[in-house]
Amino acid sequence: MKRGKISGLLEDEDFQDGKKRIIVLASGRGSNFQAILDAFSKGSIFGTCVRLVSDVPGCYAIERAKLSGVPVTVVDYRAFPSKVAYEKALLFAMKECSPDLVVLAGYMRILGNDIVRSFHGKLMNIHPALLPSFPGLHAQRQVIGYGVKVSGCTVHFVDEEMDSGPIILQKCVPVLPDDDEDLLSERILHEEHRIYPEAVKLFCEDRLKIEGRTVRVL
Repeated sequence: MKRGKISGLLEDEDFQDGKKRIIVLASGRGSNFQAILDAFSKGSIFGTCVRLVSDVPGCYAIERAKLSGVPVTVVDYRAFPSKVAYEKALLFAMKECSPDLVVLAGYMRILGNDIVRSFHGKLMNIHPALLPSFPGLHAQRQVIGYGVKVSGCTVHFVDEEMDSGPIILQKCVPVLPDDDEDLLSERILHEEHRIYPEAVKLFCEDRLKIEGRTVRVL
């Protein structure tokens, strides 16, 4: 592996007493990442964020991590000759952290099957719609275009298909007559900031059990 392709690998991370080790993958501003960091700082999640991994150097999520004292690894997608090479490096960086849970917080790339299989049952994502309706990009735009009256957000475990993994938590948000994509997105995001930390909290308390397509909250 050539120098410069991965920056910020593990330096001095200690295993916490009994706490789940969590890494976050983010590509953008990281508002859901911040909501989870806030929950950690309040002591409401029995876990520790051991690393932020980002594919975008300079994204604002990195600044959030630095302000909170969370180590950062950058795996710059543009520095690799192919997706296969990039994902090999990404998987290496993720495994270096020995995580109990991987949280996708605005990570804008579809993870390959090798990564998904490596973290089966330990990989979590949030989607700005009520899955299985409106998967994929621009979910809020899809919702507005379809004319539905209720939307929301979904936290789910990640499987090998897009936005199709077992559902952990959902929150409904009304679609108002004057909504556009931005207004609806803002209202949904407010609920994302509530249910994503709650899902992480439940995982860290060993209260989530996957039974086929169903996630039982114990």
